[in-house]
Amino acid sequence: MAERVVFDKPKVELHVHLDGAIRVPTIFDIAKRRGINLPAKTTADLTRRICLEEPTTLTVFLDKFNEYMHVVAGDREAIKRIAYEFVEDKAKEKVIYVEVRYSPHLLANTEVKPIPWNQQEGNLSPDEVVRLVNEGLREGEMAFNIKARSILCCMRHMPSWSMEVVALCKKYQHEGVVAIDLAGDESLNCEANPEHRMAYEEAERCGIHRTVHAGEVGPASVVKEAVEVLKAERIGHGYRTLQDRDLYTKLLDKNMHFEMCPISSKLTGACEPEFTKHPIITFRKDKANYSLNTDDPLILSSTLPLDYSIAEKFMGFSEEEFKRVNINSAKSCFLPKDEKEVLVRRLYEAYGMIESTPF
Repeated sequence: MAERVVFDKPKVELHVHLDGAIRVPTIFDIAKRRGINLPAKTTADLTRRICLEEPTTLTVFLDKFNEYMHVVAGDREAIKRIAYEFVEDKAKEKVIYVEVRYSPHLLANTEVKPIPWNQQEGNLSPDEVVRLVNEGLREGEMAFNIKARSILCCMRHMPSWSMEVVALCKKYQHEGVVAIDLAGDESLNCEANPEHRMAYEEAERCGIHRTVHAGEVGPASVVKEAVEVLKAERIGHGYRTLQDRDLYTKLLDKNMHFEMCPISSKLTGACEPEFTKHPIITFRKDKANYSLNTDDPLILSSTLPLDYSIAEKFMGFSEEEFKRVNINSAKSCFLPKDEKEVLVRRLYEAYGMIESTPF
């Protein structure tokens, strides 16, 4: 897909995974330093192994992480580097505020079998991972004039991690971590895995913001559970919400924010492969509250400008809609109220719009 810049103005991005946004040359560099053999001799070869070109299933998509996660997981230098480079890449896309999410346990190498490396490297604790990511994001902020915050992910298949994730959210609540997320297999509900519900109850009690992956490939009932059981303030993806008209209407009335990812939803098989039939078009026509995001740009071989160009070419987006989307994204972000107001005001000024009231 060729990239064409259609909205060359400041943007806000709310749904992007750190471990799905790594540069291929960086993976090569880290592998060389750590003495890890890759099944590819060049960056072009590795790109072909990692990146999707045609629509597939979410399972195949998730398998792509196995091509490179063992290279960065558990390595201090690598984790800080990918956070820093992520901020640089977002600044180049004219993103002025981003919330990047990741699983501290997966980046700590909790599930990856250890391999030999030098004494400075090894499995990390999830706490160390959060600290390193925070350092990388902060240094990136200072270098590239962008504000970056993070969201910590619980994983549906590992409920035993969830209480530790919320504890990390609490510990780093004032050091860059703004929310908790739940990602993974949507067939694993909270009734069978009460640890997720307990973690979200603790998050709500402590004033930690909450988003949930729901309705991407799972039914609308997963979205309902996210809202009613987990008290989600935002929904990651949420396309299948349209299957339940009553729920959709209720969430429109609540001004629920949906974090949507156009290119991702096609290549993962989450939505109809024809962009002209994408659920986002319904959300746009109904003036819903949603954002446009990249999700995992490494695996999708995409950028935020490419998602915007797809929305303009196939989904009927105008420059005014892009402005509305970004202002709504800023208003729905997880920054403290005073910082959020500054962000919203900055967008109004950049778009040449008169701001009557930010909220």
